[in-house]
Amino acid sequence: MNEPNNYSVTIDPTPFYLADQSDPARGLHTFAYHINIINTGDVAVQLLSRHWIIVDGNGHTEEVRGEGVIGKQPTLAPGESFQYTSGTHFKTPVGTMHGSYEFLAADGTRFTVPIPRFTCSATRVLH
Repeated sequence: MNEPNNYSVTIDPTPFYLADQSDPARGLHTFAYHINIINTGDVAVQLLSRHWIIVDGNGHTEEVRGEGVIGKQPTLAPGESFQYTSGTHFKTPVGTMHGSYEFLAADGTRFTVPIPRFTCSATRVLH
């Protein structure tokens, strides 16, 4: 009897405040975020699309959907990883991001993996 396929992807986000690209007096706070996507399952997977939910410190929510990430739809064999860096702007010095990625497994199964919520915070704002 064949074992069922294990679809498992780990998402590891790391945000960075970009002070040199921010202008707090004008309500512009720029952040980069580095994402590490690791195929921890036993089937090759391709990242098809992204869905981000971006919430600033005032509760203003923006949703972003699109194909792939940074213009790519990478395929990851079991154990492989893909890293990329992107960015966003907030009108407040603190905000959060979370969402999901949709993947297509080599056997044709589609599945969604949550992107864990992370906080973007300008330097010295949180104590």
